[in-house]
Amino acid sequence: MVENESGKLIWPRRNLKIRRKGEWNDSLAPIFPGYLFLEINEVTTDLYLQLRKIPGFFRFLQSNQNIISLSGRDMELLTHFISFGEVVDKSVAMFDENNRIKIISGPLKGLEGLIVKVDRRKGRAKVRLDMFKDSFLIDFGFEAIDNS
Repeated sequence: MVENESGKLIWPRRNLKIRRKGEWNDSLAPIFPGYLFLEINEVTTDLYLQLRKIPGFFRFLQSNQNIISLSGRDMELLTHFISFGEVVDKSVAMFDENNRIKIISGPLKGLEGLIVKVDRRKGRAKVRLDMFKDSFLIDFGFEAIDNS
């Protein structure tokens, strides 16, 4: 998060363990690829022009002429992830007798219904996230604990 007198820039990311050439390495990846979030009172012309100069900046949501605020489920989802800090870590999970995942703690707690695939060997859960009319699949790490 970057903060100044104008407001706050929020870029939620996730920490994943990735195995390359036989070694496990930490890797940071955005939770919402292609999105940066601004927490500001208003978008002034000055701020708008500064942001437009940033390489890779495409547009505001909904459009540059009709900038909208996040609300409803989109805001809840963003708030959920940033409550775990700028970078979210692994969740702690266990599996029931039917091999269904149950999240004990971490960023996936409460989002079990959004999990579409689980890879126990890699310790990854693929989650379907919907943000502003877009739907995408994101991998999150988890640590499995014993049921006993």
